[in-house]
Amino acid sequence: MKKYRFLSLLLTGLMALTLIAPALALEDPQPQAKAAIVVDGDNREVLYEFNAYQRMYPASITKIMTSMVVLDAVAAGELSLDTQVTASAQAVDLPWNSSTAGILAGETLSILDLLYCDLLPSGNEACNILSEAVAGTSAEFVARMNAKAQELGMKDTHFMNPHGLHDPEHYTTAYDIYLMASAAMENETFRTIVRTPSYTLPATNLQPERTIYSSNGLLSSFYAIGYNYGKAIGIKTGNTGEAGRCLASAAVDELGRTFYCVVLGTEDTVDENGRHYWSFIESKRLLEWAFQNFHRVTLLDQNTDNVTREVPVTLSDEGDYVLAQPVGEIQATMPSDYDPKLAELTFDLPDSVEAPIAKGQKLGTVTFQYDGTVYGTLDMAASYDVERSDFLYTIQQIQFYWSKWWVKAAVIGGVILILLLILYIALVRPKQRRARRYSYSGGGRRGGSQYRGRR
Repeated sequence: MKKYRFLSLLLTGLMALTLIAPALALEDPQPQAKAAIVVDGDNREVLYEFNAYQRMYPASITKIMTSMVVLDAVAAGELSLDTQVTASAQAVDLPWNSSTAGILAGETLSILDLLYCDLLPSGNEACNILSEAVAGTSAEFVARMNAKAQELGMKDTHFMNPHGLHDPEHYTTAYDIYLMASAAMENETFRTIVRTPSYTLPATNLQPERTIYSSNGLLSSFYAIGYNYGKAIGIKTGNTGEAGRCLASAAVDELGRTFYCVVLGTEDTVDENGRHYWSFIESKRLLEWAFQNFHRVTLLDQNTDNVTREVPVTLSDEGDYVLAQPVGEIQATMPSDYDPKLAELTFDLPDSVEAPIAKGQKLGTVTFQYDGTVYGTLDMAASYDVERSDFLYTIQQIQFYWSKWWVKAAVIGGVILILLLILYIALVRPKQRRARRYSYSGGGRRGGSQYRGRR
């Protein structure tokens, strides 16, 4: 019986180790994409990146920027979401393989409806119509797009059109797309549109009421079945032959954390089970991988082990040192294999500090580094007051001034003057006094009386 119990405990222990192992070493998820990035959107921290700063073609992810420029124009009062716009023949004239919302030349829709046509079914003609409504021409609209990209810090991005059809000079990066997407998600109208699976367009002057659907398989099964992701809150798909299939997505977990994911250049595969859209598969997998393997950690604060330091104190008879500790805290979203014992703390503190010292007085800094990455620097401040000794301060001042050459020269000069004065008083003055007494005692009546008066 004991033998079987031992075997049972052994198997239980091995199973436990098997369950713990994935948390001990976080593996590279190796996405099937040409570029990818996962970001903690709440704290703007990159959690994973693969070729994220390499220039790529964005295809219809471009439409995020198109929508931002339109919404900026609405915010500036140039037009409103209710403004009615009539589609020109030029705007709806698209290449044969373009994604479309089915808008007809001469059809009138509101700016809001056009934004839904732009972002859900990825209508290229909707982008052309919007660009003409905002800026008059697509060229002027694209200039606004590039200006907005610069404003957002998208250093490796250049747009040539408002819809994302291929152009060799129309490029961006996974990281720049994250910057663009996260900025766009701050707008309530944009955020509402991109998380909507379907939208009913009201009847227009040319067409009856109809429903359009999101091309994002994480939200809608209209274009791709089997990829729905309950945590997804958007954002935008893209697909051209040159760009491959692309997706900028965002998700919120049960803890309320918002993570962003961008995958570029994925390729669909087809087998006996049908077509597999790897842009959706990999985005969902990367987001889940991040939610499961990253958590918010306080890296450094006053309670961190081995962070308090003794700083020598001068001019005080209360103690030889004062304790310095960090002010504030450094937090970061860290992987599950984070080991605080491997962190590096770099202190910048003086060799000594003079009293008086006030509690909270900055004495120096401490920098936190982990796995080659610097996460931040905090001030190191005194933990308590240290009073100054008046006696020690006086001695210091004497020593300080005595170290000055001109003080020494003045003192020596003064001493010499005093010595000379003493010598003068001791040696010269007595002689002068004796000489005067001798003169007064008649030493000048030589050769008898000099009286010339009557006798």
